[in-house]
Amino acid sequence: MKNLKTVFSTVSFAFLMAIVLFPSCKPKKIITQPVAQVPIQEAAKPAPVAEADSDGDGIPDSKDNCPNKAGTSANGGCPETVAAEPSFNYKNILFEFNSSVLKTASYSVLDEIAREMKKYPSMSFSLNGHSSAEGTDKRNMTLSVDRATAVKSYLVSSGINASNLAAKGFGESMPINSNDTEAGRQLNRRVEIKKN
Repeated sequence: MKNLKTVFSTVSFAFLMAIVLFPSCKPKKIITQPVAQVPIQEAAKPAPVAEADSDGDGIPDSKDNCPNKAGTSANGGCPETVAAEPSFNYKNILFEFNSSVLKTASYSVLDEIAREMKKYPSMSFSLNGHSSAEGTDKRNMTLSVDRATAVKSYLVSSGINASNLAAKGFGESMPINSNDTEAGRQLNRRVEIKKN
């Protein structure tokens, strides 16, 4: 019984201590203070390194196809090229002997001439007809005028304004080659187109 009393008193003492001590060990609330919101700053970006622009056209040399000549961005940094006005001094519009009918080979040349003339609608042109030395002066003059007129008709039918074309004949007076050979005479049977 003594043992039982000892056990009972030990348990009672432990129980009593638990009642006394545990209420004082209540969990405590942690009091927190609100943290002030500090704005986060982005890391400062380094200033862009200026690329070299040797020609001063505003296009960096690394992207400039012509770094030593000022140009435009549309042309890759190169200068814009202006097409030179064509001379229109055509001499290879040829004809058969004693004829004002165009040689078939002349059609492609005349088509090219008409395309170029259309780019300059206000420009006027001289169509100068020539002949070789066979025949009389009167016949050669008539033939040279007829040849210039044939070229004018072809160009007008291709869309060129007739008032921009002046057909003239020079007969055999202005050969570009010798009239002593057939090859030379063939080259003299021609119409030359010149810009006025």
